[in-house]
Amino acid sequence: MHRAHRRFAGALGMLLLAALTLAGAPPAHGGQRLRVITTSTDLKALTEEVGGDRVEVESLTRGFQNQHGVEARPSFMLKLSRADLFVRIGLDHEPWIEPVMEGARNPRILPGAPGHVEAWRGIELLEVPQGRVDRSLGDIHSLGNTHIWLDPENAKIMAHNIAEGLKRVSPGDTATFEQNWQRLAHRVDAALPGWLHKLAPFRGTKILTYHADLPYFARRFGLVAAGTVEPKPGIPPSPAYAGELVQRMRAEKIPLLLIVNYYDERLPRRIAEESGAKMLIVPLSVGGAKGVDTYFALMDYLVNQVAGALSGAAPGKS
Repeated sequence: MHRAHRRFAGALGMLLLAALTLAGAPPAHGGQRLRVITTSTDLKALTEEVGGDRVEVESLTRGFQNQHGVEARPSFMLKLSRADLFVRIGLDHEPWIEPVMEGARNPRILPGAPGHVEAWRGIELLEVPQGRVDRSLGDIHSLGNTHIWLDPENAKIMAHNIAEGLKRVSPGDTATFEQNWQRLAHRVDAALPGWLHKLAPFRGTKILTYHADLPYFARRFGLVAAGTVEPKPGIPPSPAYAGELVQRMRAEKIPLLLIVNYYDERLPRRIAEESGAKMLIVPLSVGGAKGVDTYFALMDYLVNQVAGALSGAAPGKS
């Protein structure tokens, strides 16, 4: 861990100890519900599906926040210090979480402990960098793209990982967690054909995104993630790059530019207007827009909005 992160964890840890002196942090036992902390609202939604009435779940972030750039708070440490289970995407999706975990001083939820779940496990990662990775490439994900939850098939794997974590910390409820996971998997299997059907007319259509946050969604639904407004992850485009992007979108007849609703829309909107494409602003997570309060509502929203935006647009197919 970097020295600055250690200082951060130490300072917040002192605040945490003072809070614990007053609050205490006993583990859940008996008939009490399990205390689960997640790094995102999407993980919270999946955990609630799997855990049912045996869990009390809280997300450290909100659905309209960029999960990569969250400002860690002392309250995060306090929450983790009291958790029976901690669920994260893993990899380098949440770069702010390491000092928080260290400062929480809860051995039950550290990596390798029964109460630690990395939801990415078992998922085939996309956009895994080849060769050397350094800061010259921008805020690149060094092990692969981490926006895994936007493929419903991945959501089943993530929910299974959560179910296994819940079983570890509460083995007496194993049957309940397994049954709930199976129910969730069946719901995904039932919903997926309808989602696929809505986007089937647009298979092979090229789309652009502001950031590389929709490759799993694009792959599952037959769209082609043809590039990003960012020349490199986390790096805003220069005027020259934006101009080149407009020319490329015109030449390739790319009909749609998607931007997540926590990014500044002004430049993407201008690029879309000058290229003749539509621009669509979407949430990326549960809670990111009104009515998007479950995982299934999130997928419904994304599929319906993308299908609506592409309807009548001139296709740019590969």
